[in-house]
Amino acid sequence: MNLQGKRVLVFGTGKSGIGAADLLEETGAHVILFDGNEKTDKDAVLTKVSHAEDASVYAGELPKEVLESLDLVILSPGVPTDIPIVKKFYEMGLPVWGEVELAYRTSKGRVLAITGTNGKTTTTALLGKIMSDAEDSVFVVGNIGTPYTSKALEMKENSTTVAEISSFQLETIEEFAPQVSAILNITEDHLNRHHTMEEYIRVKELIVKNQKPENYCVLNYEDPVLREFGQHIVPKTVYFSSVRKLDEGIYLDGDLIVLKTAEAEIPFVHTGELKLLGQHNFENVMAAVAMAYYAGVSVESIRKSICEFTAVEHRIEYVTEKNGVAYYNDSKGTNPDAAIKGIQAMNRPTLLIGGGYDKGSSYDEWLNAFDGKVRYLVLIGQTREKIKEAAERLGVCPNIVLCEDLKEAVEFCAQKAEAGDAVLLSPACASWGQFDNYEQRGDMFKEYVKAL
Repeated sequence: MNLQGKRVLVFGTGKSGIGAADLLEETGAHVILFDGNEKTDKDAVLTKVSHAEDASVYAGELPKEVLESLDLVILSPGVPTDIPIVKKFYEMGLPVWGEVELAYRTSKGRVLAITGTNGKTTTTALLGKIMSDAEDSVFVVGNIGTPYTSKALEMKENSTTVAEISSFQLETIEEFAPQVSAILNITEDHLNRHHTMEEYIRVKELIVKNQKPENYCVLNYEDPVLREFGQHIVPKTVYFSSVRKLDEGIYLDGDLIVLKTAEAEIPFVHTGELKLLGQHNFENVMAAVAMAYYAGVSVESIRKSICEFTAVEHRIEYVTEKNGVAYYNDSKGTNPDAAIKGIQAMNRPTLLIGGGYDKGSSYDEWLNAFDGKVRYLVLIGQTREKIKEAAERLGVCPNIVLCEDLKEAVEFCAQKAEAGDAVLLSPACASWGQFDNYEQRGDMFKEYVKAL
């Protein structure tokens, strides 16, 4: 679609929506911004848009004449596709794209795309480093923090885009087609949005929707859903495994990461040479290595990059040590499965801060993963009572404490922690309600720790 002169509605006025609006203005479209919250400050929204004089803003309700004048709708990732107004767009026959689809259609070069419930950000950042070390024009975008739309027009034919793609973003793709894709794992998450596990899986698997036979998809062999999925897809399947040797694929052999193709067996790195901790991170490394290898990067270049890479902020991030107590920020542990990785990575008695916004998750598996190492479970947020009841029922922790907020939780942990302990923020819940996002939650945790 040629966007010049088209009337395009951007639904959502956050970072993603503003990025889409700016891109559309650059392509010559007429932009109409819309937010479903009637209390949205329309003037404040306009101050964020590059060409505010050419855009209009509506909040709460969309006038009938505006609705009927539209040529295209761009949905921000946070907007569900099953709410009445979005259903109305579809009924009217309007094209409805997500931010990723808009960026893909207006950019150039090739795309390497990563999705999965957990590990996306670390894998995307690592693959971004590998590609940036090997090539001149590389963009790392998507759910990792830089909107894809904000960089799309800078991309050239020789560019490589490394994109972290969420299930929310995959719901609204049409032509988006990565050269190499990856689904790292699929565990229960976002059921408040997708409603059923079957729908969540379906949406994640859309990442291969437009891939061709010469493309690649990297999948976790130890995830039964993905193992089965890999046998029925158009692109070539490349499995990774941290628990067994594969006839073909990338796997952990003791402490050695090995890539096995039909022609060769390539030892890449011993895990002790990496700056990342934990089996889940070794899986992230394997996924990134496989993607880079099948994107044409040399073995030596990949090896050098992965040995230099350090952990992503907010993901089992070492903050400091005070009075012999180590503090770790795992604010990106926004669901139980991610938080399991956080507690498994701890190698000392732990005071664990959890709780937050309720996404409808079950916490039993996370609580059962404590394995006797959690001395205090300190709970905050909307889910604190729910988690407390589950923890008491399972008998997994001798001390369960409810705090009003994160500051109080940090101060409590500092009082109770002994030399040799760890204090871990790994909430198993989203940050909404008390924080704007998990980054803000992690930053506040680090501030409170440093102020002790």
